[in-house]
Amino acid sequence: MTKSLKSLFKAITECLAFSEIAQTESEKQLQQNVIDEIREYFAAKRCGIFMFARLPNLAQKSKLLKLALSLEYNPILRYLMEHHAPVHEEIILPEGQWRTICPRFDHGHVMAGPIVNDGILVGGLGVTRDRNSPPFNNQDIADMSALSLHLSILYVKIQSKSIKFTASSSNIITPREKQIAELVAQGLTNAQIANSIWITENSVKQALKRMFRKLNVSSRAEMIGKLTSIISVQ
Repeated sequence: MTKSLKSLFKAITECLAFSEIAQTESEKQLQQNVIDEIREYFAAKRCGIFMFARLPNLAQKSKLLKLALSLEYNPILRYLMEHHAPVHEEIILPEGQWRTICPRFDHGHVMAGPIVNDGILVGGLGVTRDRNSPPFNNQDIADMSALSLHLSILYVKIQSKSIKFTASSSNIITPREKQIAELVAQGLTNAQIANSIWITENSVKQALKRMFRKLNVSSRAEMIGKLTSIISVQ
């Protein structure tokens, strides 16, 4: 028998607390320890938490994975990106059409939910069932919605443990600019930042120019230092 949603929330929270005490990578620990819990709850064949900052590197591993991560090819991913809402294949596709898009037997039914930070989609939770299993239903969508909210809150806590520009800088830069600044602080290039958050490289360049003007700086390092000092003072 699957666990209740409340028990699932408790398991995820306990996992996060343990990873912080152990001083391990919280996000990795979360991935390793709660996937089985979530898979069992949804009676799923496969389950995974994916962060969009990691997807460009994953897509390079195989042509099939690159195709699965294409917004033009994958309607589930496209819906998640456009609506920031849970979805399974029967919500947006005619019966049986998903099989023509994804031939994998263990992906006969697929459902995904959003992980959101500051109103920006940063990742998702995906679960799949094989073709012999029943499709996901409205109750599964409701549970996925609650679980996605819970994971989004935990993700914010995880990120706050690393290099992070908090709400104290929000009066100066926008949430999107803050997200770009965080990736700059991690050492990513403009091209890598663009791939990570699904925008063009030119959009990244324009955002950096705006931030340079707002902060009266002339370099990426100076921008990061200025934002960090603002947070320290406040």
